[in-house]
Amino acid sequence: LDGLLLFGSLLVWLGFLLRESRGIERTEAHDAAKVSTARRDRIRSLAYIVAGLLMLVVGARWLVDGAVSVASALGLSDLVIGLTVVAIGTSLPELATSIIATVRGERDIAVGNIVGSNVFNLLAVLGLSALIAGEVPVAQGALTFDLPVMAAVAVACLPIFFTGYRIARWEGVLFLGYGVGYTVYLLTTAISHPTVPAFAEALAAVVVPLTVITLLLFVTREVRRTRRVPASG
Repeated sequence: LDGLLLFGSLLVWLGFLLRESRGIERTEAHDAAKVSTARRDRIRSLAYIVAGLLMLVVGARWLVDGAVSVASALGLSDLVIGLTVVAIGTSLPELATSIIATVRGERDIAVGNIVGSNVFNLLAVLGLSALIAGEVPVAQGALTFDLPVMAAVAVACLPIFFTGYRIARWEGVLFLGYGVGYTVYLLTTAISHPTVPAFAEALAAVVVPLTVITLLLFVTREVRRTRRVPASG
């Protein structure tokens, strides 16, 4: 039932996107480029897309299988393997796609790739897995730590997206640093390293509060700036 609810939510979301996209006017440059594209070019581009998807699937499978074998040999748990090795391996194609799209100026594709991937992972992957397998067990550690971290990161994205409607370089460095810190915490916890308590206290007492304060200051400044713009105009 939970899987059906998740997958049904995905269908509703896709329907909403399709409905909204019909009202968006395409730019003249896009229309002109689309008209001038020959049929042979379109077929070739479609072949590139299909070939790229196939290579992404094969490459991701090789990477994940090899990494899981190494992680298993080191004695890491399935949850840690999934949260680190498998997650990083399956995210590499998204990373490459977003970087290339950003460099080429296709910023909407870069952002949509990440947001859409997360939505599909939560609604389609979990939903279909539950529908097919009957149930998907969730580890207690994921409920008490990893899922709250995921929710907190998603909430932290809102003020970052809001400030100037762009992600600045320092904000990217901030998120990357958190990703590294989260991975280090998982690995040190898995091997019961003695520095785990001190590392957790540093994150909870210093890093997280400073980040929250910084984000609140930037949001406050952005709200004041947007309020002054109509008055000055």
